[in-house]
Amino acid sequence: MSEHRPWRGVLVATALPLHDDLSVDLDAYAEHCAWLIANGCDGVVPNGSLGEYQVLTPEERTRVVETAVAAVGGERVMPGVAAYGSAEARRWAEQAGEAGCGAVMLLPPNAYRADERSVLAHYAEVARSGLPVVAYNNPIDTKVDLVPELLSRLHGEGYVRAVKEFSGDVRRAYRIAELAPDLDLLIGADDVLLELALAGAKGWVAGYPNALPASCVELYRAALAGDLDTATPLYRALHPLLRWDSKVEFVQAIKLSMDLAGRRGGPCRPPRVPLLPAQEAAVRAATEKALAAGLA
Repeated sequence: MSEHRPWRGVLVATALPLHDDLSVDLDAYAEHCAWLIANGCDGVVPNGSLGEYQVLTPEERTRVVETAVAAVGGERVMPGVAAYGSAEARRWAEQAGEAGCGAVMLLPPNAYRADERSVLAHYAEVARSGLPVVAYNNPIDTKVDLVPELLSRLHGEGYVRAVKEFSGDVRRAYRIAELAPDLDLLIGADDVLLELALAGAKGWVAGYPNALPASCVELYRAALAGDLDTATPLYRALHPLLRWDSKVEFVQAIKLSMDLAGRRGGPCRPPRVPLLPAQEAAVRAATEKALAAGLA
């Protein structure tokens, strides 16, 4: 049976355009989502960490999802539903379902270093929303590591259908495929895209397509097809930017690249602060080099 898996392909973890007063610019966000799809991306992930969901009010968070659905259709929208409490995360998943979304993405409990039983209970609760859940493994930021054995349990219980893998440890791809062959591996960090694509990834929850969608999509499709003659030089050219997706300042870096590429990146909400001059210079130089090379 060929069931629909809306998390496959290039799903952009969307940056959220803000007005100068730091209020959300929903019109610019709707236009951005539509522009990403027009440039070859398969879907969008609102309210991920790149979308600054932690500093949005509940009303803003709701409207961001509804705006994305109105712009590109619910089957193309997979919101992040992370929250400190399982009940709250389940409510966000139910809201996504009511808005018409096809799937949701869920971090493990991230208010403390949760043990395996807590992780299982958390995903079990959100799975009750009825929407397919994509796990998000980010042990760098959350201190909870969804190791392959735990992912296999989550998948075996029917709680998760795919995983966004951000650990950066490419070796895990092969272990996950052995333990849970039907669990879709999604590339979670831009700067291991080629390695994970060759290891059998089925999708990419992506950061840098916010600024350079067409060339990033070309890179992904070539990598997935095993066309290294196309993928390798593109990957090398884009890597000085892609590696910012794995740095603490990834939101500021990607928004700056968007500004330089003629998009609305703009400011971030505190506690994020602007890039240091040396950081800004590095992102600016790498972005301008990519634009000069025709990668926009």
